[in-house]
Amino acid sequence: MATLVMTGAETEDDIPLGERKTVTDFCYLLDKSKQLFNGLRDLPQYGHKQWQSYFGRTFDVYTKLWKFQQQHRQVLDSRYGLKRWQIGEVASKIGQLYYHYYLRTSETSYLNEAFSFYSAIRQRSYYFQVNKEDRPELVVKKLRYYARYIVVCLLLNKMDLVKVLVKELSEEIEDYTQRFNTEDQLEWNLVLQEVAAFVEADPVVVLNDNNSVIVISNRLQEGSVPPLEQGMVVGQLILADALIIGNCNNQVKFSELTIDMFRMLQALEREPVNLATQTSKQGTLEPNEKPAKRENPHKYLLYKPTFSQLFTFLSASFKELPANSVLLVYLSATGVFPTGHSDYEGPYDFGGVLTNTNRDVVNGETVQKRNQAQKEMHCLHPGDLFPFTRKPLFVIVDSSNSTAFKNFTNLFGQPLVCLLSPTAYPKSVQDQSQRGSLFTLFLYSPLLAFSSVCGLNSVRRGLWDKAQEFLRKVYRDIGQMITRSRSIDQAFLQFFGDEFLRLLLIRFVFCSATLRLHKLFRESRSFPESYPELPKQDTVESSLLQKHILELATMLDVQSLFWDDSLEAY
Repeated sequence: MATLVMTGAETEDDIPLGERKTVTDFCYLLDKSKQLFNGLRDLPQYGHKQWQSYFGRTFDVYTKLWKFQQQHRQVLDSRYGLKRWQIGEVASKIGQLYYHYYLRTSETSYLNEAFSFYSAIRQRSYYFQVNKEDRPELVVKKLRYYARYIVVCLLLNKMDLVKVLVKELSEEIEDYTQRFNTEDQLEWNLVLQEVAAFVEADPVVVLNDNNSVIVISNRLQEGSVPPLEQGMVVGQLILADALIIGNCNNQVKFSELTIDMFRMLQALEREPVNLATQTSKQGTLEPNEKPAKRENPHKYLLYKPTFSQLFTFLSASFKELPANSVLLVYLSATGVFPTGHSDYEGPYDFGGVLTNTNRDVVNGETVQKRNQAQKEMHCLHPGDLFPFTRKPLFVIVDSSNSTAFKNFTNLFGQPLVCLLSPTAYPKSVQDQSQRGSLFTLFLYSPLLAFSSVCGLNSVRRGLWDKAQEFLRKVYRDIGQMITRSRSIDQAFLQFFGDEFLRLLLIRFVFCSATLRLHKLFRESRSFPESYPELPKQDTVESSLLQKHILELATMLDVQSLFWDDSLEAY
């Protein structure tokens, strides 16, 4: 309700009617905006239809509220007692709205909008006075704002700013826990640890001449995908939807994003054109200006989903998949292995990957309420994906039991490809697994993965750029190997028309060829596999590709780590 602030001798009647109306209108807009914002939580996370108009209404009210407080700031200060942290709270909600709009649409321009609101809050010190008030819940709002700002900066690769924000957040947490005897001190310290681990997760850094770290973006850029050759006949399919699922037990994570999910999500986005965010555009709220064509496939990010959540999202995605479109399912999860062998081995007999369990835990022990011989009910088996192969399906499995998905059957004759990670890595490479999987790293940034598997901690900027340029040529050659092979399964070519899928296929071949030549990788289970199988001679064991890998190794001065047949022949 409208609360008017009166000075000592005033009565409510002395306050001009216009000013009273201003306060009433402001309170109405504030209440309405809170109602709509809270209502967003109740919207289903999947499906494209219901949420669009609701978001539109919420944006409208926040636009009005934001403009209203700018136009009537003086009256609201004197008659309502509007505090700076309350303006900050509105700006923070708008930033959150944009972030959620980005999650719903996958369009990175909305991340920039979220960033511009969050950075304005910090530049204008909206939350500065909060620490003077004796209200712990206000300080928590400030801490949450910091955590959200950090997530957006991570997604925009603004690592220098992330480090500054983490330092500020750390000081805020210390101040908060000293002033208020709070229960949530451990939780906030955990947030700090998580983000610190996240920032340190990249195994190799690129250095300038003055030894400062350069942040490299790995989103899809103009010219980074080899073009199709003239007259090349490939499928016209477009990657429309992607489910990115993270359920690895001990992986670095921050805010419901594991490092593998974070990498995969960027591998499925184009570099936003306007990354230099204009804070002058502050206060414009028009997500209705639709980009002419959809820039990025739509993504669902599922952190530790249960089987039923995963199935619900899969079904919703499948149902709404447009014609001539592809659904991509990326699974980064702990492997589940079969308990015994049966005479008949079907799509549920090879195990699969773990989904989240809401099992009863008693004294830290999981209660097993079932016969050990039965199948693990919280496992996603290859057979669980069979119904969704009625439409084009592209599956990436990064797991210790990825090979369960080799036992796939294409029942409906639609394009279907599964890219499967190695199931075991050499001891020296394993230690990195907490900082993300090597296989996903290759799909996200092949040069980062190549340098990492060769034990490099840093690469000079000039050398990095030279190696990236060389890799462009290698990608072109791999693309031609795939499209010119006489014996390749048509499914690969069906997906080759889409730029994101083309790049993933090329990086997969590069990863496979690199690990096959690397002296540490000796066992076949340390190599990626695919369903259908690729013709090895034409792709992952091609002598031309091996020559390229040795050239790259020589460029980075790590050639001794690779087998070189031309030398070993003597």
